[in-house]
Amino acid sequence: MLKTKSPVEREGSQLIWIDKEKIQKQKGYDFVKRLIDLFAGIVGIILISPIMLWIGYKIHKDEPGSPVIFAQKRVGRNGKLFTMYKFRSMCVDAEEKLDKLVDKNEIKGAMFKMKEDPRVTEFGKFIRRTSLDELPQLINVIKGDMSLIGPRPPLQREVAEYTQYDMQRLLVKPGCSGLWQVSGRNEVHFDEMVNFDIEYILKRNTIYDIKLILNTIKIMIKPNSAY
Repeated sequence: MLKTKSPVEREGSQLIWIDKEKIQKQKGYDFVKRLIDLFAGIVGIILISPIMLWIGYKIHKDEPGSPVIFAQKRVGRNGKLFTMYKFRSMCVDAEEKLDKLVDKNEIKGAMFKMKEDPRVTEFGKFIRRTSLDELPQLINVIKGDMSLIGPRPPLQREVAEYTQYDMQRLLVKPGCSGLWQVSGRNEVHFDEMVNFDIEYILKRNTIYDIKLILNTIKIMIKPNSAY
């Protein structure tokens, strides 16, 4: 796990604002990052295709006739909407049941997390704990909607609650994993997640991305507190 402190913790109560022009000028880094994403995404899907087929079979077997893949609109770089893919880990009508669970949210801020979420299936608990439900996002990486490393793509209803400071998360392409995922995952509240994302955006470079990819693989092999 990477040892890090959020920008707010490092700078007292001062908020850190990102230089947007500097981000836009990182053309060389963006080009290399895209090459890594394409190569790793294609090779990754080829290598893990047997695992993905097994997961798809298990989901279908447990609930015949129900969709194996969960597709959901997410907010990407500069507010652009795209469809993100995951293996379905919840009951089919999970979105409809969310309204009744909002008051049980265990995360402070503009996102929803519940450790014992009744919408999650038994097999869903396993693939969420091991992050295997995220594997179809490699398709998003190949398409260019997402990167291997970056801020997690939020829902539209979450972005509607963002402050101008929070909106800085959307300055770069969202990722399958990132700094906050390898630094605490579900113990991290929304404001802390934003701080981690801003720290990543300020520090990001190719070597740093590779380190985060390796840390993500370690967590998938030895799961942390994901739920």
